[in-house]
Amino acid sequence: MKGKDLISIADLDSDDIQRLISAATRLKRRRSTALQGKVLALIFEKPSLRTKVSFDVAMKQLGGDAIYLSPAEVGLGQREPIPDVARVLSRYVDGIVARTFAHRSVELLAQYSSVPVINGLSDEEHPCQALSDLFTIQEKKGGLKGLKIAYIGDANNVANSLLLACSLVGIDFRIASPEGYKPKDAVLAKAGGEIFYTQDPRQAVTNADVVYTDVWTSMGQEAEAERRRVAFAGYQVNRELLALAKSDAIFMHPLPAHHGEEIGEGLLDLPQSVVFDQAENRLHMQKAILVELLGAS
Repeated sequence: MKGKDLISIADLDSDDIQRLISAATRLKRRRSTALQGKVLALIFEKPSLRTKVSFDVAMKQLGGDAIYLSPAEVGLGQREPIPDVARVLSRYVDGIVARTFAHRSVELLAQYSSVPVINGLSDEEHPCQALSDLFTIQEKKGGLKGLKIAYIGDANNVANSLLLACSLVGIDFRIASPEGYKPKDAVLAKAGGEIFYTQDPRQAVTNADVVYTDVWTSMGQEAEAERRRVAFAGYQVNRELLALAKSDAIFMHPLPAHHGEEIGEGLLDLPQSVVFDQAENRLHMQKAILVELLGAS
């Protein structure tokens, strides 16, 4: 890795990703106490199911412990300046996971912290999700290079991290979004600009190996919900759209899912859906990330 932290997929190279996937594979098969005696702080401005539980359980299964800090307890940047929070926590814990509204908050924590900081989600990226997704795809497909992923929907934090990760491992990433919701130029520049964009979901999904979608309205965007429902009305992943992908294509979603909006009813129960395996693999990839960043004494 390029530093002590995992803030963006851009902090990694292809070798880092493959090493983390290999570690996640090993840690899924057998337990380890590599982080015995280590403590992880979880600073969450946003609610979470998978991120909170997977990091908490991962630390406990690795022999360590985790402390959850709610918004009321920290008041990141409001009750107390972010640099001060970082420097205090560095005296108490061995690592910090931050789930924030603003990406800059995670960057500031990393800048002033002397212990590793992991981006558990920000408005710009969700690197832990993308790494878990690649782990799941490799597990299901036996490899990564040369596969085609069709991402349908908003170019949000999940899409940003996933397209950056795909560009590093040789996956053909295709995204279908309405005008105004496509990937930003700054993200495309990080990926080398080799991303296929279309406004037509059918064009993106045709012959895809993986079909992926996420919610139309993310946390913090609730005021835009109705406008987004209108904009994304033709971007639902349903049985008809999924049928355009390869016959052995898999369907992915990072959850939570809004049934009847970005996915058709019953889609998570189809044989092509690997969504709950994908959710489980968050635990194993979090372990790999934690051992990588906190494992050295």
